[in-house]
Amino acid sequence: MPFILGTNSIKDTGYNVANSLRFNSGSSDYLNKTLGTATNRKKFTYSFWFKKSSLTGNQGQLITAGTNGNNADELTIHSSDKLSFQGYESSTQEFQLRTNALFRDVSAWYHVVVAYDSTQGTASNRIKMYVNGTQVTSFAIETYPDENHEPLFNSNIANYLGTYINTSGYFYDGYMAEVVFIDGQQLDATSFGEFDSDSPTIWKPIDVSGLTFGTNGFYLDFENASSLGADVSGNSNNFTVNNLTSIDQSTDTCTNNFATLNPLLVPLSYIPTYAEGNLQISAQSNSGRFQSISTIGVNSGKWYAEFRVDSSQYHTLGVCTEASFTTASTLIQDSNNYLGQSNTLSYIYYNNDGDVWSSGTISSGYGASLTSVGDILGVALDLDNHKLYFSKNGTFQNSGDPTSGSTGTGAISIPTGHTYFFAVGDLATGSFSGTSVNFGSPSFAISSGNADANGHGNFEYSVPSGYFSLNTKNLAEFG
Repeated sequence: MPFILGTNSIKDTGYNVANSLRFNSGSSDYLNKTLGTATNRKKFTYSFWFKKSSLTGNQGQLITAGTNGNNADELTIHSSDKLSFQGYESSTQEFQLRTNALFRDVSAWYHVVVAYDSTQGTASNRIKMYVNGTQVTSFAIETYPDENHEPLFNSNIANYLGTYINTSGYFYDGYMAEVVFIDGQQLDATSFGEFDSDSPTIWKPIDVSGLTFGTNGFYLDFENASSLGADVSGNSNNFTVNNLTSIDQSTDTCTNNFATLNPLLVPLSYIPTYAEGNLQISAQSNSGRFQSISTIGVNSGKWYAEFRVDSSQYHTLGVCTEASFTTASTLIQDSNNYLGQSNTLSYIYYNNDGDVWSSGTISSGYGASLTSVGDILGVALDLDNHKLYFSKNGTFQNSGDPTSGSTGTGAISIPTGHTYFFAVGDLATGSFSGTSVNFGSPSFAISSGNADANGHGNFEYSVPSGYFSLNTKNLAEFG
């Protein structure tokens, strides 16, 4: 089974997107705005970046406009994992494009442009769709609107980001960034992005502030934590924020992609519940053990992450290699197999007593227990010297010193020749266990705030000197 490495690994040059907005379906997060009279209802362009979290189709509601299910235009990830753009009016389907391509990668940012112009004489020119800078020309379903059709998008009607007409119970799970709506023009992808000159297969955003937005146009950059729906186009088409707070403002963006947990990893018996952009994990019920790993793996450099204990029961937290999950026999989640104690090449801190398990070998009394809700385990992974360190609430255990290099003061030694992933698991078969992970863009409030030496990440405790948060800008430099 292939493992996922970081995507869009470009250096810290050119235009940078500072923030995204993290939507959580369990919190019914969404934005809404009723637009005014359009510049031209027959022409518009939507551009946005997204990074999905859920593997459930009902959590793929990206952008919609309308009044009810019989009168709605929508841009969604269909339950088939295909991108779908469709419109219904009085229960009649006016148009529908559904891609052949699947959108299942929870580790990657996608850029989508949908450009509409129903004045075009050629039907296929009335809707153009671009993904990561390339026009989509092959569709599983392909129905174009009639000439001069005026859709619900760009009309004086309710528009939503992150839900389906607000009444269906369907809410988006994932991140969105650089949401741009152009009223009155059909633009192509080059108005919003470009291919990187050094890595020509990588599509990246450009500054869109100089575009002509039109009367109903807006630009949501999510940079104002106290006004997440603020339109910075100059039109003041501000969106109303529903159930989203400043905690949902993220630095995980299309120009600096942070690691999250990976729900694609384990299609086995005990599937956990993921939330908050795949930064929170818990058992679905008193059903059994589970495991998950970071979407980004590393084989060099020094890396730091934090795990917050959200319940007092039986957490296994640390790192593992690709060997822990590429062989089916080592990944069966049952009463005899779990991270650290049974899984090959996994190195885990057991929160209940502070023991460290290294591929079945137990270092008893390595550190203190972390059984209070809110305790934070820091994990410092040194792949230059192949050492691993653990801290409790900022204090490294076993008198560990992550800056001690090859000496490895207080460290656990780990083998060379592997790609390592941060890992989280649940040991209990009869209790709930919940953990929040922080790879640098946390889903929970940080009381202090500590970045790495590159200025990336937001951690509760100081990042050891020479260690970095797990994101693609750092990966491009140190990975």
